Amino acid sequence: MINYNGRHFVSIENTDNGEVSSKTIFEYKQEGTIISATYSGGEIIKGTLIGLVEENGHLKFRYNHVNIKHEIRGGKCVSIPEILLDGRIRLHEKWQWLDAEGTEGSSIIEEVRI
Repeated sequence: MINYNGRHFVSIENTDNGEVSSKTIFEYKQEGTIISATYSGGEIIKGTLIGLVEENGHLKFRYNHVNIKHEIRGGKCVSIPEILLDGRIRLHEKWQWLDAEGTEGSSIIEEVRI
C-alpha cells in the first residue's frame, strides 16, 4: 500500500469549475489509514483536506479552502492512485463542491519531488 506521508503534489489537469492549478502545492501527511494535507498557491490562499485510504487504495476525503476572493469553499473527493514508471504517484480525482454551486469535476495531481 502507498504511504503518502511527506509527499508533495501539483495539479496537472483540472476542469474549468475547479480552483486548483499547477501553482497549487499539496503537502500530504498520513497516520495509519488517515490522510491529511495542506495546500496553497494560485487561486488558493490556504486549504486543508482530511480523509481515509480505503482498502482498495483509493483516497476518500473532504477539502476546504479560502480562495483569493476570500470565499470559503469545500467539497468531497475520491482519488484513484497510479504509480508512474519513475515511482512517483499520480492521483486521478473525481470531486464535487458541497456549497450552493454543487457542481462536479475531475482533476489529476502528480507527485513532485521537492
